[in-house]
Amino acid sequence: MTASQETAPEASVATPEPRSRRARADLRIVHISDTHLYGDDSLHYGIVDTTAALRRVLAAAEEIPGVDAVVLSGDLSEDGSVASYRTLRDLVDPWACERGAQAIYAMGNHDHPDAFAEVLGPRTRVHTMGRHRIVTLDSSVPGAAYGSLDAAQLAWLQSELSESVDLGTVVVVHHPPTHAVTPLLRLLELDDPHALLGVLDGSDVRLVLSGHYHHPLVTLERGIPIVVAPGVTNTSDVTTPENVERARIGAGFALVDLPASGAPRVSLVRAPSERDGELVFELDADGIHDIARSFGRPE
Repeated sequence: MTASQETAPEASVATPEPRSRRARADLRIVHISDTHLYGDDSLHYGIVDTTAALRRVLAAAEEIPGVDAVVLSGDLSEDGSVASYRTLRDLVDPWACERGAQAIYAMGNHDHPDAFAEVLGPRTRVHTMGRHRIVTLDSSVPGAAYGSLDAAQLAWLQSELSESVDLGTVVVVHHPPTHAVTPLLRLLELDDPHALLGVLDGSDVRLVLSGHYHHPLVTLERGIPIVVAPGVTNTSDVTTPENVERARIGAGFALVDLPASGAPRVSLVRAPSERDGELVFELDADGIHDIARSFGRPE
């Protein structure tokens, strides 16, 4: 059962316009994903200081002008603690506020629904931004790493999309509705992505922002651009053989410009450290199978 099946999707929430928001036709988004923060000083895999990595990402985006939204597409916490979400909020919200931008958060498979909601607000939400709309979904499955969207959440989304907005909608969902590149993540994809794509097809949705894969990916599904942000905590190695899953130290984000019409322009930005490229983990076929068995779909 998905987290979204346990509670009905939240009602639409009209968020206030940022102070500097102009009635313009473009939308500029800093897209960040997979921060995996802790509520204490723990290191991810005993190696990566994820809070420091997020600070580097925000510093790398420091001089970008005209940012309208900072979108974080899930796996925000590693330990699911209230403290980890407070750390995230205390870093991101002031950064966004200084630029007159909205901070928008979505659930991932590592996130804890109650702690997320306590600090960051509703897990599914509609953000109205001038002539655009951003909708966040919750694709998490309790105790699992694959994603799912139940019938209730899809029906809610379809209802929200039944009325178009002037310049279109951006959907944020942690598990991308497109196939993974690396072997472990292919076992931990979104269940039935075509169910989601069927709801998006023919709507005013112009862009889907996702994470989960820990490497940048830009593709089309049914003519809709799918943008997967680089991971903050580490970077998946897409060059490995079929039976190897490997991650290295590396962080970045996607800068997404959505014009009034036509395709988005996506720029991928690194936030380097002196340790970039160091091995975080490497799994062979047995290791991949063990994780998939523990956190994947029931056999």
